[in-house]
Amino acid sequence: MSIGIDKTLEIADRVERFVREVIVPYERDPRRDHHDAPTDELVMEMREKARAAGVLTPHILPDGRHLSQRETAIVLERSGLSPLGPLACNTAAPDEGNMYLLGKVGSPEIKERFLKPLVEGRARSAFFMTEPAAEGGAGSDPSMMLTTCRPDGNHWVINGRKAFITGAAGAKVGIVMAKADEGACMFLVDLPDPAIVIERVPNTIDSSMPGGHATIRIDNLRVPADQMLGQAGEGFKYAQVRLSPARLSHCMRWYGACVRANEIATDYACRRHAFGKALVDHEGVGFMLAENLIDLKQAELMIDWCAGVLDSGYLGTAESSMAKVAVSEALMRIADRCVQVMGGSGVTGDTIVEQVFREVRAFRIYDGPTEVHKWSLAKKVKRDWKAAHGG
Repeated sequence: MSIGIDKTLEIADRVERFVREVIVPYERDPRRDHHDAPTDELVMEMREKARAAGVLTPHILPDGRHLSQRETAIVLERSGLSPLGPLACNTAAPDEGNMYLLGKVGSPEIKERFLKPLVEGRARSAFFMTEPAAEGGAGSDPSMMLTTCRPDGNHWVINGRKAFITGAAGAKVGIVMAKADEGACMFLVDLPDPAIVIERVPNTIDSSMPGGHATIRIDNLRVPADQMLGQAGEGFKYAQVRLSPARLSHCMRWYGACVRANEIATDYACRRHAFGKALVDHEGVGFMLAENLIDLKQAELMIDWCAGVLDSGYLGTAESSMAKVAVSEALMRIADRCVQVMGGSGVTGDTIVEQVFREVRAFRIYDGPTEVHKWSLAKKVKRDWKAAHGG
């Protein structure tokens, strides 16, 4: 639905004030886990402050309606001004994408049991799809899925292993993908569950997501049949509902982070002097900041364009691939230039610039690496050519 630009900007402005005034000081809070991600204690403390400020889950209205994608972009970009902002405002992955999916296709019972605590910011969730590469499991190619599910009375029994499951440690809601004879299936599960074992949580280049990216084992997980989304074999269909908006919301949040990184780099370049003048007055530095402005504007417009496609009712698979490539690559250039402009200061933890660089580097891989999206678009080019030429 659309609430109009004035109401959207009012929400976005409140989110921005909250992030800049309340959340930015938390960036130095020491409550971090073994790979430097915020602990759940820290997340929940920030969410209580967001709740009090009226900016918790700002992209979903009190009556449960979701903002349009264009409006969501404006709000989520503001929440991303700090790496902690999406966690505080409950706009972070994977929860935001999971809330979107359940809001679209969940039964009333599933919405009450699984969606409500996510929207209220009282629980985190995890999406169990990717599998260990060493075992030949699903990654960018979901058709390689090895995790199985089979019916057993009024339950389904799931077995398999998953990898890079963001937020699994500490999550209370899980969405598990597995394959049956009919095809892919998607299940809602309560977490933790003794049948879902976290084997390890590796240290990764990024550090913004609580619970890290776990490798897990599923041993005879029994799930009631009414906790399947749709029917057996419809798992990929429902994954498509989540896919394009989730790709795009990553772009929205990390766009906001790069806006802030650019602000910090610009401030540094204007204050720091070398060789007789401010860094910004040296052509090499000034040009990098100018290029940042160009990339930021192009990324903003690409996000808005793709959001408009989704708002028109299309799945936007190709469009979201284009946006994911264009925006993630632009943001990588921006983050890299910010580090370079700041020199030694840019590689320290004294500001968030170094973290934004690491986070955006990881963003180029998750939700499909650049190369997979380009390959997918190239296949579309060929299909369109054949259709136009009677092939």
